[in-house]
Amino acid sequence: MIPLLFLAMPLAPMADPNPEDAKLAALFKTYLEDEFRRHPAFATAQGNHDHDDRLDDLSPAARAEDRERAKKLLAELPTKIDAKKLSRSAQIDFEIWQHALKFGLWQAEHDSRFANDPRVFGEYISDSVFTLFTQSTLPKERNAANAAQRITYIPKVTEDAKKSLQNPPKILTEIAIKRNLGAIAFYEKDIFGYGGGAELAGPSKAAVAALKQYQKFLETDLLPRSNGDWRLGKEKFAAKLAMELDSGLSAEDVIREAESEADRVEREMYYVAKQLWQKTFPGKALPPDDAPGRRSTVKAVLDELGKDHGTPDGFVDDARKSVDAIKKFIREKRILTLPDPDRCKIIEMPEFQRGFSAAYLNPAPTFDPKADSLYAVAPPPKDWSAARQETFFREYNRHMLQILTIHEAYPGHYVQLEYGNRHPSLIRKVFYSGVFAEGWAVYTEQMMLDQGYGDGDLALRLHQLKFYIRAVLNAILDHRMHCSNMTDEEGLRLLIDRGFQTEAEAVGKIQRAKQSSCQLSTYFVGRTAFYRLRQKVQRDRGDAFDLGKFHEETLSHGTLPVKYLPELVK
Repeated sequence: MIPLLFLAMPLAPMADPNPEDAKLAALFKTYLEDEFRRHPAFATAQGNHDHDDRLDDLSPAARAEDRERAKKLLAELPTKIDAKKLSRSAQIDFEIWQHALKFGLWQAEHDSRFANDPRVFGEYISDSVFTLFTQSTLPKERNAANAAQRITYIPKVTEDAKKSLQNPPKILTEIAIKRNLGAIAFYEKDIFGYGGGAELAGPSKAAVAALKQYQKFLETDLLPRSNGDWRLGKEKFAAKLAMELDSGLSAEDVIREAESEADRVEREMYYVAKQLWQKTFPGKALPPDDAPGRRSTVKAVLDELGKDHGTPDGFVDDARKSVDAIKKFIREKRILTLPDPDRCKIIEMPEFQRGFSAAYLNPAPTFDPKADSLYAVAPPPKDWSAARQETFFREYNRHMLQILTIHEAYPGHYVQLEYGNRHPSLIRKVFYSGVFAEGWAVYTEQMMLDQGYGDGDLALRLHQLKFYIRAVLNAILDHRMHCSNMTDEEGLRLLIDRGFQTEAEAVGKIQRAKQSSCQLSTYFVGRTAFYRLRQKVQRDRGDAFDLGKFHEETLSHGTLPVKYLPELVK
């Protein structure tokens, strides 16, 4: 049976439908329905709630069957769809689908998370249930009943994990151990704060028992044998980056452009810091205008500005307070039309999701677009020392928090993904491009200040540049950590000396580079694509260029690979 939410979603433009386009849409609908049935957590994440009471079979045998089905479909697609008869828009969708299948098979063979990353099982253990309570528009009673049933599958997930995990990198097991403790706390207490009562008690108790046994497995069995190498190596990294980014750039292209851009941004940061020097340090001589002097100038100014920050208890509220002024500016300057109603909620990041970044945006699901989007921020852990917490807040001070909100919410991720949900193509929604999403978010940081946000506040501009050079250095770090033998100390020096990051933030980024590969390159590659597109379109349109219309036109094509943008936005 096709779910009602599914039928309510348009699959192709209504005007003058192309028969081959309709065939592609119908074939993808059938494929997706089967995927939802086989992978309930994926269905929930997409906003389809027909299978919310179940969880995936994650056993090695079931995953092998998934791979065989994907291979068969990939081989059959050209025989089922005549790409030459598709409209250009549908051809792009067809290419995106084929690419997604190829990349999934490549990952299963060369970079299997189920064998090498215990964190992936945590996503099924806790995130799949948390989402039922936070991003579903079904009645609370229905969500609680579904959650109670889904929780009963958790012991099976832990057993599948024990059978699947082989020799992961030590750092990934260490993160999984911490997150699993958060999952235990979630089922012992936190879950009852979201809804439901008696029906959750029994399943949660059984889940806690299974998770405590799983904790013992992680600590005493898996951790001692977690000797896998987190480095992909140059050849595998180049192959993965080309497939994951799908931007038309090679790994060598990315590192070459990133190193050049880092030099440019460093110079710009110095120009801004030099103008702030006398205001920040009245009467004190400006350091010499050489490489060490320029860096010490920027660092000293940033260190002083970083003292203006919030507190652990007020961090989430500070993020909320930054929103109103940003949204007002977007409306007054006609940056674009904001979503109405606004369904973005700012929350404190749950413990079981921490350990990767200070914030994230979890958008409304494709098939439940009226659900909330979650802008989650993570205060530093309570067990951190006062000194370590201070370094965190100096990094995410009151200026940086505004840039973070621009990136994650307005007009960054939240706004862009709301626009993406309006596009009729299910293929573009399901296989959305992380490069597009991250690139747009980074592009908006500079764009907002260029349009006047902050009234020319140089302190805000310096932090925007610091946030941007972080994106540039992400790509450099990503490449060097996985393609060479860059040490932790060398990575720290890159981030601290050139990125002006606090030591705590730099240490976290080194850990992140080990926990992922290629994702850190998406920010720079995507931003570069949007920046170049903007320059080209603005130059071509001349006086007729309208920034708001350009933004809305660019976002109207869905969250697709950035390599298609020059063709679609002329």
